[in-house]
Amino acid sequence: MTFFRSHLPLSIQQFFRWRVFAGVLLSLFLTFGGVIWVHPLPAIAGLNDDRYDGDIFALYAGNGSLVPPRYTLEQAFQRQRPTLLVLYADDSSDCKQYSTIVSQLQAFYGRAADFLAVRVDSLPIQERYTPTEPSFYYKGVVPQTVLFDSTGKAVLNQAGILPFEQVDDAFREVFDLLPRSESVELKRRSVNEISTELAR
Repeated sequence: MTFFRSHLPLSIQQFFRWRVFAGVLLSLFLTFGGVIWVHPLPAIAGLNDDRYDGDIFALYAGNGSLVPPRYTLEQAFQRQRPTLLVLYADDSSDCKQYSTIVSQLQAFYGRAADFLAVRVDSLPIQERYTPTEPSFYYKGVVPQTVLFDSTGKAVLNQAGILPFEQVDDAFREVFDLLPRSESVELKRRSVNEISTELAR
């Protein structure tokens, strides 16, 4: 190939050199300049904003096991276990903050109750809904928490960020446990305690 190029006229040799030079320039631009144009701003995930950052239970609660739900609401009713339905949106700061409370509730009651975290943007739009569909209970506000007893009766249905203790009290009634005043109080750990345990 080198012999062949050396015997070509000078203008064709310059063409080959220019082509190699242009290829090097193009690859440098794509390597360095392309990155600048494709990613001009760093990704910023914020607990207190209404931006979509990804799945909130994995990002903010450290609990990817809640999504997608293992069962539909109808299947949960058939299992005849208490069920906590949480309707949420990934781009809601209230839902981001509430995700940690839902995760803590699952830590205490997840073996005896079904937890269904359902995105409201996945709810089908229909004229009518049955009581076995999450849309039947949706009030148009997120987050929304609905707790069902083992018979499928809603014992708690409220929108907004609910305190851990409020939902815990409802679970205690469903499971016929002692009230908080007569039993050991369940307390949330501080962030430092969690970090210390993870570091060990």
